[in-house]
Amino acid sequence: MRALTVEEARQRAADLALRSYEIAFDLTGTGDTFVTTSRIRFGATSSTSWVDVKPERLISVELNGQSLDAEALDGGRFPLTDLQAENDLVVSAELRYAADGEGLQRSVDAADGRVYTYGMSSLESAPRYFPCFDQPDLKAPYTITVKCPEDWVVLGNGAATRTAPGEWTLAETKPLSTYFVTLVAGPYHQIRSEYDGIPLGLACRQSLKEHLERDAEDLFRTTREAFDEYHRLFRQRYPFGEYWQAFVPDFNLGAMENPGCVTFADSLVYRGQATEAERSTRARIVVHEMAHMWFGDLVTMKWWNDMWLNESFAEYMAQRVSEDATSYGDNWTDFAFVRKWWGLQTDQTSSTHPVAPDSLKDARQSLDDFDGISYAKGAAVLKQLAKYLGDDVFLKGVNAHLEAHEYGNADLHEFLAKLTEAGAHDLDAWSDQWLRTSGVDTISVERTPGGVVLHRKSPDESRRLHKLSVGVYDADGSGASVDVVIADDSAEVVLGNDAGVVVPDAGDDTWAKIRLDAVSLRNLPAVLPAIVDGTTRAVIWNSVRDAVADAELDPRQALDLFVAALPHETSDIAVGSLVQWLETRLLGRYLDYDRYHGLAADALRDKLVTTASGSSLQLVTARGLISTTDDAGLLTSWLQGTGAPDGLEIDADLRWAVVLRLVRLGAYGAAEIDAELARDRSTEGVNQAARCRAALPDGKEAAWTRIMTDPGVGVKELLAAAEGFWHPAQAAVTAPYARRFFTDIAHTGEIRAGMVLGLTAHRMAPRFVVDADLIAPAEALIADETVVSGIRRQTADFLDDLRRAVEVRRTFG
Repeated sequence: MRALTVEEARQRAADLALRSYEIAFDLTGTGDTFVTTSRIRFGATSSTSWVDVKPERLISVELNGQSLDAEALDGGRFPLTDLQAENDLVVSAELRYAADGEGLQRSVDAADGRVYTYGMSSLESAPRYFPCFDQPDLKAPYTITVKCPEDWVVLGNGAATRTAPGEWTLAETKPLSTYFVTLVAGPYHQIRSEYDGIPLGLACRQSLKEHLERDAEDLFRTTREAFDEYHRLFRQRYPFGEYWQAFVPDFNLGAMENPGCVTFADSLVYRGQATEAERSTRARIVVHEMAHMWFGDLVTMKWWNDMWLNESFAEYMAQRVSEDATSYGDNWTDFAFVRKWWGLQTDQTSSTHPVAPDSLKDARQSLDDFDGISYAKGAAVLKQLAKYLGDDVFLKGVNAHLEAHEYGNADLHEFLAKLTEAGAHDLDAWSDQWLRTSGVDTISVERTPGGVVLHRKSPDESRRLHKLSVGVYDADGSGASVDVVIADDSAEVVLGNDAGVVVPDAGDDTWAKIRLDAVSLRNLPAVLPAIVDGTTRAVIWNSVRDAVADAELDPRQALDLFVAALPHETSDIAVGSLVQWLETRLLGRYLDYDRYHGLAADALRDKLVTTASGSSLQLVTARGLISTTDDAGLLTSWLQGTGAPDGLEIDADLRWAVVLRLVRLGAYGAAEIDAELARDRSTEGVNQAARCRAALPDGKEAAWTRIMTDPGVGVKELLAAAEGFWHPAQAAVTAPYARRFFTDIAHTGEIRAGMVLGLTAHRMAPRFVVDADLIAPAEALIADETVVSGIRRQTADFLDDLRRAVEVRRTFG
């Protein structure tokens, strides 16, 4: 099926004016299909158009009382002719439940056999479960009715009312774009509350009931705190009635901002222990989706090239509001260590793009740009803009933008116009520098006889202005900082040149790669542990990680720094982020895994002895040790209830992490996985078992076949199997699959759609095979335009990483 182009969307938006949707869902069937009838009222200035529907069987189409031939459906589009000034279109279709998280997803909970559904409409998914005019700038109010099993409950964008056994009506909504219409139906457990006149609710699978009940007050508290702050910042209150937060199975993303009923991955309902960093991340996701009620839902982009008006704003506001108004702290430290690091890597790939491109990508290709640039880089740029303009001007412009375009659509030009009316100046230059160009500048340090000089190197001629702080630190952590503006290629800094470590952008205020001077790098093992500010430590670590990837810093020096700094690191954010970096990049890509992973394991084992009992730091350190140690005896003793540190609960999730490591060490096999699954018969247990089975040396072929050919496997189980497949300790076993990736992954585009294609390709690319001979097949796959763009995009990112790894090993051996 061909994708919607921007030209087609603009023409259809000019031709049509939507009045309303009335959608009836019949979910009472027992098979893998359901029936939906959409009644759409709309005006038209053209005699022809089309409606989008992707059915198993198109039952009937009626336009202005006249039946049309259902056989006219062509590639997901049904042509409409003889349109009148006002039209009444009724389309009835039998559609298939989704297994890939796009459309109306149907999942069976392994714990009790109950069936759950939810709707995901983003980018081309809406027509998979209701006929519609599927593009962001055709908005209309929705009224929805549902027939379903009598023991189900129903949620959606409008308040749900049970009108009879198994029958529900959702109240008419405000005008919505198709991509955030949702339906949540099943035997969900519900928790209700209310705040400031807004009905609140939480929902999850029945098997997660006790865990959601335990976390309900935490979630409601964050929601209350964020509503208070958003109501303070914006000149209008939350506009969409009830506010449900539904935790649903087999979800592709972290969450989706459906007005009135936000859907979240139910992995965010923690079954067992969770670190403070994980709880803080969940709170930020909650606050991020709440920001979308204004940025995205109230005012929506016209086309996907302005998705940053949704995602960058929500990302920035999530960090800001979480830090200023919620019970969770260290949000900007987490942003630096995790989100900004993600964005900086993305901005250095061959597939980088501007935050706000003049893009003519179609709807399917636009899915690729939901990445570290549209989220993290855009948020960093907005943070800098708000600081530059001042909150008075920034918020005045933002509120004027929201008021001018409420329940409608807007683009970059219209947003900048409102900021300018509010008192901003030179926004065209700012936009050209930060929104219309791609790539990242490098800011480096030079110590001169007279002091310190910063140098800026740009990948283009944008000459981006950087406003930042420079910090100097000595071995005891003491230091000073000074604000600097870099408008030219270099800038002098009014600081002495004798400090142990000099850190450009110590407050993480700009968007740039940071390079430390040679003296600072030598002194880091002694000075880094003494620096108190967690965000500054993140800036240093991002510089180190990036310099390693650019083959400018010996990866062994980076590992030595990790070993030296780990005993003193107090942030679970830092330890978790750095351990992930060790596992996914440093060990196995840049350094030989067998030779060097023991150093990390020893450091983590020593760290675990000194961490406070029951703390987040203890938990994140234990997870790191589990994933790196070769001590099968120690891990086995933990499963047997002995040997674990005091305060560390070996719960179901930690047990599965131990089992996975024992499988990779060759100490456990299929029988032990089956035994563990017998202990944990939940859906989560099924997914964990899939991860472990994919790690079995004799389970690789079965896992590969299922990942590459089975359209029925659920999203979470699919991705778990992909995560278990590759590991640097199994290089010999997985070597035959490296080249098979480039021939087999393309076919997954024939059995799945949407976000999951890129997610699978990212996990299944042979990331630990550092072999220049893989460059040619990767290039061939990327050039093959018959392959889904999401797969080609992830292959391009893999190729960028491969070339870096080859260069690192060539440079440092």
